[in-house]
Amino acid sequence: MEKIEVLKQFEKNKDNLINILHTLQNNNPQNYLDQDDLKEAANYLNITYSHVYGVATYYTMFSLKPRGKYIIRVCNSPVCNMEKSSEIIHEISNILSVKTGETTADKLFTLELSECLGQCDTAPGMMINEDVIGNLDLVNLKSVFEKYK
Repeated sequence: MEKIEVLKQFEKNKDNLINILHTLQNNNPQNYLDQDDLKEAANYLNITYSHVYGVATYYTMFSLKPRGKYIIRVCNSPVCNMEKSSEIIHEISNILSVKTGETTADKLFTLELSECLGQCDTAPGMMINEDVIGNLDLVNLKSVFEKYK
C-alpha cells in the first residue's frame, strides 16, 4: 500500500499520529519507519517533523531501523524476571545467534525487550508480532520458532 493511501485512511487530526505510524510501519516489509514516513506523517497532519520524530523514538513499539519479518518481544518486567525471563532471553539469543536489538542474518527475526506484556499470569512471556506466548521454558522454546520459519 502506498504511503498516501495509508495516510488517507485517517482524519487529518494529530490525535491519529500513533495509529498512522503503526500503519506505516506495518506496511513496510522491513517493519520500520523510514525518514520519508516521518516526513509524510508530519506533512499530512500539519505538525513538525521533530514532533513526529519525538513520538517515533519515545515508544519502543516503533523502530527507525530495518527489522525482521517477525518481531520477538520478550517481557522483562519484574514478574517475568522472577520467572527467569533472563534465561529465556539468553536462550533465544543462542538459538537465533543475535543479541537484543539485532536481526538475524536471514532477516526473519528481530529480538527486542519489552517492559511489560500484561501476561503476568503466564510469565515468562513474549510476543512474536501479534501472537502472545506464555509459560515459556528452555525446553519448549526451540519449538516455538520452528512454526515461524
